[in-house]
Amino acid sequence: MIADKAAGEESHLREQLAARAEKAWRPAALLVAITAVWWAIARFKLVAAYLVPSPGDTWHVITDQWSYLWSNTWVTSYETLIGFAIAIIVGVLVALLMVYSPTAEKTLYPLLLFAQVVPKIAIAPLFVVWLGFGVSPKIVITVLIAFFPVVISMVAGLKSVDPEILDLASTMGSSSFKTFVKIRLPASLPHLFSGLKVAVTLAVTGAVVGEFVGANSGLGYVILQATGNLDTPSLFAGLLLMSAIGVVLFCAIEAAEALALPWHASRRTRATT
Repeated sequence: MIADKAAGEESHLREQLAARAEKAWRPAALLVAITAVWWAIARFKLVAAYLVPSPGDTWHVITDQWSYLWSNTWVTSYETLIGFAIAIIVGVLVALLMVYSPTAEKTLYPLLLFAQVVPKIAIAPLFVVWLGFGVSPKIVITVLIAFFPVVISMVAGLKSVDPEILDLASTMGSSSFKTFVKIRLPASLPHLFSGLKVAVTLAVTGAVVGEFVGANSGLGYVILQATGNLDTPSLFAGLLLMSAIGVVLFCAIEAAEALALPWHASRRTRATT
């Protein structure tokens, strides 16, 4: 009995590893292909070396200056996480207000659209003037950029519930709070997580934009300094680390979605492919 159980667990583990390998090999192959093209461009001097450094030169910068790059990566990550968390909290609250109050929706929606259309790089200097060169303006810009996808996705999710289901719940004596917890919130989560995946990548961009305008640390500062010095290996290193932050945070949202929504059709479809 114990041997059969152990054999079953081993078989299940092998199936999981095979499924993960099947899922990972395509992105890995694409990454290898992109690196190979990058290496070929640098190796055969298809583009001047001061414009496109080789993967080896970029890797040497990352390893030789790891302490410096890591400290600046942490600054950008901190600004991104704080701004993203605030964007989630404020965005969800505003979405609830808009869904449960038609007057608030008619009032706030045009303002939200206007705020989204205004280029953040154009107003970023204002926040530096108002808030100084510290972390605050970077967080504010991050919130402004990440806020809109959270609001729109949450509103769409809360409104996606069939009105007949809401009427049935009301007829059966369910309170507004209970209807929200049992029906509206679960229905809104798939939409919310889709918005969070977009918002978290935009949050990284927002933090770096804030650092471009005024900062003495962070990956935006590293990229700006490298550009001014025509140090393309350092520039590419900063870009790669910035992309790595976005990928890690996106994967974290994916993992949270898998834990929170194991019942959703998209998760079941992925599990069977």
